[in-house]
Amino acid sequence: MANLVNRLPSDRFTHAIVSLTELTDFQHRIVTPQVTFHALHKRPGQDWPVWIRFWKLLRQLRPDLVHACNLATLEAVIPTRLAGIRRFVHAEHGRDSHDPDGTKTTYLMWRRLLNPWVDRFVPVSRELEQWMLHTLRIPPRKIRLIVNGVTLPPPRPAPPTDPDRPFVIGTVGRLWPIKDPLNLVEAFHRLRQRLPDKKIQLLMVGDGPERPSVESLAARHQLTEQLHITGWQTEVAPFFDRMDLFVLPSKREGTPLTLLEAMAHGLPVVATRVGGIPELVRENHTGQLVAPGDPEALAVEMAGYLLDPDKTRRHGAAGRQRVAEHYAMERVVSSYQALFEGLLVTKNQDS
Repeated sequence: MANLVNRLPSDRFTHAIVSLTELTDFQHRIVTPQVTFHALHKRPGQDWPVWIRFWKLLRQLRPDLVHACNLATLEAVIPTRLAGIRRFVHAEHGRDSHDPDGTKTTYLMWRRLLNPWVDRFVPVSRELEQWMLHTLRIPPRKIRLIVNGVTLPPPRPAPPTDPDRPFVIGTVGRLWPIKDPLNLVEAFHRLRQRLPDKKIQLLMVGDGPERPSVESLAARHQLTEQLHITGWQTEVAPFFDRMDLFVLPSKREGTPLTLLEAMAHGLPVVATRVGGIPELVRENHTGQLVAPGDPEALAVEMAGYLLDPDKTRRHGAAGRQRVAEHYAMERVVSSYQALFEGLLVTKNQDS
């Protein structure tokens, strides 16, 4: 969202960003001037009055188009239509954490009920696109696939040649059950058992409700000294430069930006074969894929990079090249611009 707001041409678009809950330091990533920020202060659970507040806000802002993201905001289409706003775009960056397979009956019924009011759906992976077509039964004309993209950073500095420097395995993301951080800790433990003489560290960039369980499991395996959890970070790019290998152990994913960012920073990746990840990672070329929930397989693939520095460099360089060729942020922004402008043209024609 920040990249779209910062990169869409300011002479054609103005933006108001609405948070269902509260505004955070993330708003400081918006550098485009004249952007307004609004918090609706939604309470935990179902808070119907939040949509009355949203309706009132829309009546003040009078936007031409509302762009919402993920299941929690799909209901926003109702106050949007009641406020007289005629264009609504809904993006799916991944299914809800309480419904990772996208099969929960209540959610399916709710989605199907609201789908006719949505102008366009934007999945970020082909797997999500197929789910929309075959499970949600959304007409193909209403779906616009726009795979995530990232900004290519400068080439990462060469790692120090200090022989005492540990090999750093890193991950970035919320410490939630769907991200399965416990699987990574267990895999790291098995890696340590396989290679007891190697200096290895595990760097987790993020925070969340699974943190106490992660720390408890690490302590049980006597890994406290090797594990570093950074807590919530608004800027994660510097942490990629500290890593030698990026690992994503998720149970479910859409098209994870953190994985693309890791590849853009020249890191090889080991990830689970879920969601849109197989579309991003070319096995034996930019990284390796394993089944979700299999710490032994994860440990084997991590060991492969730890023991083969040349493979680590090759796969890291190939991943960066793949991002440059297929997942540049410029492509994402131009796709969204075409989508928005196309809808606004038809809106004016309908008026």
